[in-house]
Amino acid sequence: MKMYIHWSLLFCLTCVGYHGLAQEIKVSARLDTATILLGDQTKLRLTVDLPARKNIMFPDLADTLSAKIQLVDIGKIDTLKDQQHPEQWRLSRSYTITSFDAGTQTVPAFAFKTADTTWKTDPLPLLVKSVAVDTTKAIYDIKQPLAVSYGIMDWLRDNLVLVLLIILSIVALLIGIYYVRKRRKKLPKKEHEQVVLPADVVALTQLKELRDKQLWQQDQVKLYYSELADIIREFLERRYQIRAMEQTSEEIFVLLKSKEITEVQRDRLVQVLRLADLVKFAKEQPLPVDNEQSMDNAIQFVEDARERNLEAEDKLPERDELA
Repeated sequence: MKMYIHWSLLFCLTCVGYHGLAQEIKVSARLDTATILLGDQTKLRLTVDLPARKNIMFPDLADTLSAKIQLVDIGKIDTLKDQQHPEQWRLSRSYTITSFDAGTQTVPAFAFKTADTTWKTDPLPLLVKSVAVDTTKAIYDIKQPLAVSYGIMDWLRDNLVLVLLIILSIVALLIGIYYVRKRRKKLPKKEHEQVVLPADVVALTQLKELRDKQLWQQDQVKLYYSELADIIREFLERRYQIRAMEQTSEEIFVLLKSKEITEVQRDRLVQVLRLADLVKFAKEQPLPVDNEQSMDNAIQFVEDARERNLEAEDKLPERDELA
């Protein structure tokens, strides 16, 4: 009976002692290598063993560990769990350090803190060796520069922006020449004499021809509005002496404020030009009724804005011909 009690007490004391050991906090610091060349780097590893889920603060390090040891990088905190002793954890963190001062440097002690206690590591020696230089020899390159071929593709790659600007300029110039030639229309001749018809006669004739083409009925809506806007712009240039072909629609409206145009005329013009802009640049798809209204507004605008001339009026298309 006494022997049984003796062994039981010994077992309990052993268990209590092991549990107390397992709950102990231990901190340590070590270097991957204690000797480096001047400017080389090594890893400083800080480790703490502590009870599971107990909070502890790692040292808060700045850019330098000491006057002669610099901190290059700080790694993440790694947590290792012992499967056999789940009540005990190990936390570790690596720091990349370097030094540019030859000689034996000292990595200082680091403090770990809990709510009520501080634990410190031991200082570590770090030997920094300088690179031996043979002063009897002249300074020379380690290796001669490599010869690199430089071809046309390399030049194009280095000057891609310049090449693109040149190409875009040429394309823009060709497009400008095309539109200038397109807009230069030959005036009709009679008995080898150039007959200059009034602006409204030309515009109304062109509107009739455009309506007869039935472009929008053939799903050529963009071409329809492009020609319609050009006809109106040409009429504005001749009728009001403004550079309508070179202006945006909004700029045209501003220029016409000083001209004798009624509010109704202005509304008709705004409807035609703004809808044409939406079709050409915003891919708007107007309804058939909008297409007809644009033609009607264009015709009515030209008729209302024309200069009264009896001889010219004899040459105007009849209203029913435009319908």
